[in-house]
This record gives sequence, C-alpha cells and structure tokens, in this order.
Amino acid sequence: MQLSKESVLAKANAASKNTLMETLNIEMVDYGADFLVARMPVDSRVYQPDGVLHGGATAALAESVGSFASHLFIDIENKFVRGLEITANHLKSVTEGYVYARATFLHKGRTTQLIDIRVTDDDDNLISICRLSTISLPKKK
Repeated sequence: MQLSKESVLAKANAASKNTLMETLNIEMVDYGADFLVARMPVDSRVYQPDGVLHGGATAALAESVGSFASHLFIDIENKFVRGLEITANHLKSVTEGYVYARATFLHKGRTTQLIDIRVTDDDDNLISICRLSTISLPKKK
C-alpha cells in the first residue's frame, strides 16, 4: 500500500521531534515518487558570526533530507540507513527567509545510495549543491 504525500510528510516530521532537525526547524514539505523536499528558516539560530547562513546548518539540512529520502525508499522493516559521506559546495549567501533542499537519487542500490541535494532560497537561487552517500544495512533480528 502506498502512503499519501500528506501521510509521508506527517510521519517524517513527527520523527524529527527532539532531534537536531527540530532544533534547526527543518520541516519536510514535499514528496513525490523520486524526491523529497525539506525547508529550514534562515535566522540568527543558523547564522555564522557575520550574519549569513552557516555552511554547517546547510549541510545538516542536506543530510537530513537525504537520509530521510533513503529511509523512505528502502525496506525499513528489514533495513536501516546510515550516512557515509556528505559534500557541500556553497555558492551563494543567504541572510533571511527559507532555504529548501530537494533530494533526488543519482544511484539507488540495494546497499548504497547516492543522493543529489540542491539547496535553493525563496527566489529559487541555487545556494548549495550537496551529495550524500548512504548505506542500507540489515536490522538484527
């Protein structure tokens, strides 16, 4: 049975309670057959000392949406997901509004996954390009 978009987003956001994602106000906002989108507000909680979005906060947003995407597209009854590596190229500064991270798969293997995450601002300007590799491991029974 396939879950509705609303159900998937509600479950993902509920799983964020009492985590870094809740601390950074990261919210999953869109979902489709091959993508997941999250957003994060840009304010003083995620600034560098000079008042622009911190690259580490951007990387946390990217890893959060990418890991959730891997989680959504694997057999969670029998496997769990862990991040292996993340890279982030920051291209533009942001001082206010929201940033949006759209995760899509470049490779969706049985064991490893490679996710492309494009981070944009409210005006759809490209802020960062990130790549996340994840691994799906069997749960111990």
